[in-house]
Amino acid sequence: MSNTEDQHGRWRLTSRYIEVDGRPIVPVSGEIHFSRLPRNRWEDRLRLMKAGGITVVACYVFWIHHEQTEGQARFDGNLDVAAFVRLCADLDLDVVLRIGPWAHGEVRNGGFPDWVQAAAVEHRTNDAAYLALVERWFNRLGAELQGLTGPGSNVVGIQLDNELYDQPRHLTALKKLARAAGLDAPIWTATAWGGADVPEEEVLPVFGGYGDGFWVDADAPWDPTFRQHYFFSHQWDDPGIGADLREKFSGSNAAPPRSPSAFYPPATCELTGGMATAYQRRPWPRGEDVAAVANNKIGSGSGWQGYYMFTGGTNPAGGLQESQATGYPNDLPVFDYDFHAPIGAAGRLAPSFGLLRRQHAFLAAFGDRLAPMPSTLPDQVPAGVEDSETLRWALRSDGRSGFVFITWHQPHIPLPDYGGAQFSLSLPADTVTFPHQPIAIPAGTIAAWPVNLDIAGVRLGWATASALTLLGPEAAPTLVLTAEAGIEAQLCLAEGTVLEGPATAVGGNTHVIDTAGSASVTARSVEGSLKILVLPADLADEAWALDTPRGRELVLSAGPLWVGADGLLAGRSVGSPSVRRYSTASCQFEEVRPVSAEPGAARQTIDAALIRAAAPVPASFGSLAGRAAAPADGDMEERAEVYRIDATAAFPPREGKGHAELEIAWAGDVARLLVDGIVVADRFWDGSPWVIETHDAGIRPGAEILLQILPLPKDAKVGVPLAAQRRRDDADGDLAALDKVELIDWTTWQEAPA
Repeated sequence: MSNTEDQHGRWRLTSRYIEVDGRPIVPVSGEIHFSRLPRNRWEDRLRLMKAGGITVVACYVFWIHHEQTEGQARFDGNLDVAAFVRLCADLDLDVVLRIGPWAHGEVRNGGFPDWVQAAAVEHRTNDAAYLALVERWFNRLGAELQGLTGPGSNVVGIQLDNELYDQPRHLTALKKLARAAGLDAPIWTATAWGGADVPEEEVLPVFGGYGDGFWVDADAPWDPTFRQHYFFSHQWDDPGIGADLREKFSGSNAAPPRSPSAFYPPATCELTGGMATAYQRRPWPRGEDVAAVANNKIGSGSGWQGYYMFTGGTNPAGGLQESQATGYPNDLPVFDYDFHAPIGAAGRLAPSFGLLRRQHAFLAAFGDRLAPMPSTLPDQVPAGVEDSETLRWALRSDGRSGFVFITWHQPHIPLPDYGGAQFSLSLPADTVTFPHQPIAIPAGTIAAWPVNLDIAGVRLGWATASALTLLGPEAAPTLVLTAEAGIEAQLCLAEGTVLEGPATAVGGNTHVIDTAGSASVTARSVEGSLKILVLPADLADEAWALDTPRGRELVLSAGPLWVGADGLLAGRSVGSPSVRRYSTASCQFEEVRPVSAEPGAARQTIDAALIRAAAPVPASFGSLAGRAAAPADGDMEERAEVYRIDATAAFPPREGKGHAELEIAWAGDVARLLVDGIVVADRFWDGSPWVIETHDAGIRPGAEILLQILPLPKDAKVGVPLAAQRRRDDADGDLAALDKVELIDWTTWQEAPA
């Protein structure tokens, strides 16, 4: 794979890391589903993903989305997979196609069209009749992608099936069919969690890691299979992912966890980017929850960071979601697939986006050093998932230099501040002990601290600030670090190195950096000099490291930002944008001059009148396998309270341009939005804001917009996050409320040419 078969012009797979253009890297892939997004939003989302550090786009190709009627496969509109791959290539993004044919993805029948599901074949086996169906589909897909895969293409990976546990020969057969259909990639993958038996001579095993999931019972405590991801570990298997479907359809539990493969570097395709919302259980991972899992995987030796989902979307109409009606244990929303992703279904950035963006900037700048570095766990590791006293950290090192990764955060069961942290690293050349005095690690710390980092003739012995990126030419670079909240930023330099700038020497070649604001210092040694910029913790989440025609740039922006087709900065903001670019010459942040339309009323409250009170709601609408069923359409029509939203003057006539959002703060069980009598969006309540892009939902001036909210009974067997449960407990009877409806009209801007 990639070496003697399916060779590629850029990508090469080794047993320790992945090479691109002869250089070790840690790829960062993010899942986005082109068929769950309007085609006119593809470029917006892809540019945002790239600006967030995604280098590889991963996407399911859902058979059921393309060929609902046998023999009538569609690839028009937002189903045009070839156009999507071409667009990714135009944006310099590589692609992993997850072609199934069974995909899951919370899709009806796991992605099988109904006519395939009903076929008299042994599905997902080497039954000749089943393979004939798959061969026809792969040939159709291969024809669409003709010329877009192969040695010079941006399609660098193909995943076969999904969550297949005991059919290695079937995976091999699928690979042969795909290759015969003209599909080609240097790396073929298969999901390996749950002890899956995969043919390692044919596919790269890929893993996942979710900190919570909708697939456990509504009242289940925080499961160890989720909790394990908040620890550093060299065990990559996760027996929890897909356990509900494995038990439902095969009647068996997971096999013992797989051992790491000696053939390949550890790789992931489904690190938590968020979590889907099922009716009976509705997790809402917060930004730190997502970033903590990702940091743990990097520190544990990840050779490929892959997120599911990175960009949320909306299911096509027609009941194509996973549901109990199609034999699955969970009911999912008909439309909503926001997934609480870093980029939400409406294009809104979640807090996880900024936190992950910092990690990805680090991987882009230091991945060539990091990728060959194995991971080492400390002598004293936590005793188990209940251990909240032992500091969680790991080292990746080549024996001389490296990075210490610290993750002191977990959801549900908060950690206390950790007192007295000091690290002792026994490297072959010497033992590095730092900091000189033990320090407290505040709860919520997620860090990557450099050790013996050599840049431009200067050695940074260690720092208690995270490495973010490198700016400028190799001959005169600027190292950018980010301070941690509640931790003094200290730098220790090699003997004889002089540090100039806002720093205080405290002995032992150690300096404390003043991070009241951004601090620029210069380290000078006999061999060279290095500029070091230390960002304060409160600015770190606004930092974007962007590769532009002018080189890598550091930009501060609270709003979404990307690089336009002309190489200049672009973005959107609520009101007038405030964007600053760092100048390595002046060592200052300088204002970026935007060109944009005059900002309108950025945020305004919209009137919503109650036009019908709710009818009594039963505690249950039925169940399957002990899991509560979602209400049917008739239940919503008969029992939900109904509001009319006044859109006469509020909504701008966008015509697909710009970006405007309807944000609904509400409480209850299920909500639906109707435009001119047609349901266009739905949501299961979990306490999070519901954000809808107005144009994509068909909202326009003069349209009749109705909001239905079904009350949530106190006795309903539905699991919601703690804050939402508290509101539920405080309600006098069934819970139903509309708190506020707001219109957010974003200003789209571009950087003025020089």
